Amino acid sequence: MLERGRNRALNLIWSEVFSVIGCKLPGPSSRPTAMLPIKTGIPAARGRRDVKYNEGAELDPSQMGGGGRGSGGKIAIGGGAGLIILVLALLFGINPGDILGGAPQAEPEQSSNQSPFAQCTRGSDINANRDCRFVAYTNSIQDYWNDTVQGYQTIKVQTFSGSTNTACGHATSAVGPFYCPGDTTVYLDLGFFDQLTGQLGAEGGDAAEAYVLAHEFGHHIQNLTGTMRRVQSSGQGTGPTSPGVRLELQADCYAGVWFRHVTEDPQSPITQVTQDDLDRAVDAAQAVGDDRIQQKMQGQVSPETWTHGSAAMRRQWLAQGFSTGDPNKCDTFARNALN
Repeated sequence: MLERGRNRALNLIWSEVFSVIGCKLPGPSSRPTAMLPIKTGIPAARGRRDVKYNEGAELDPSQMGGGGRGSGGKIAIGGGAGLIILVLALLFGINPGDILGGAPQAEPEQSSNQSPFAQCTRGSDINANRDCRFVAYTNSIQDYWNDTVQGYQTIKVQTFSGSTNTACGHATSAVGPFYCPGDTTVYLDLGFFDQLTGQLGAEGGDAAEAYVLAHEFGHHIQNLTGTMRRVQSSGQGTGPTSPGVRLELQADCYAGVWFRHVTEDPQSPITQVTQDDLDRAVDAAQAVGDDRIQQKMQGQVSPETWTHGSAAMRRQWLAQGFSTGDPNKCDTFARNALN
């Protein structure tokens, strides 16, 4: 993996976040290739939900497929550990078949030969069709990893409404976004983000959506490097230092790395990331902490059952990725990484 240069503008707007987390901003770093121009003077832009897009950027809609926007399935509310696993899978599950195996199936999506993203060819198209922003997220994330990981394999984000069949099993809208290693595809019900804000209470916004997708692409990196296979063969287990938690925290870290570099390329479809944008990404990371979900749903916290890590852990590793800008610093499997 290649190291990328320092993004001074984004460091400034993250200083407030790091002061809360307890991390220090990094010093200058270097990489073997020339540093690209970096924008400066990023405003706070409080209250704005959408990031700033490059209207002249070319978008590649072939990286998106599937159906259009659904309504987003209601979250199934049950009790005990099963509830925690289901709610977590709602956000960042990677094998829905293991969770929903015998659950009633939602009405499947209607097939269509025409991709709803076919007309998303330039950044300016986001103004007319807001769903084109998902093409921008996907293109930006994959451009970064293609430049960073030797042998990176470009994959597709497959949208669906209601339910869909995958190499990992049958999934309904209740599962939310997930990466399936069996067919190397990220699956996404666009209506999920309405549930994220409506039922789970997250602030939402474009940056929160981009973080969710970047996390799922982090699982793709883990699949390519063999990390996911090793964790799955270990049985994963539960608890704050379990292999499964380490896997999820590393995907958070990879998402932070992408955020660090998102505006470096002058041709990037995303030209500006503000303090509010990054606050929303951090908010999304913390909202899916095991401790917060357990406290909200059960009234108590049981660390021994954690599968994704606490809110503080998720925030810390998202910040680790951003502060270093180096995916090699995302080794959550190191001996003392989670101490």
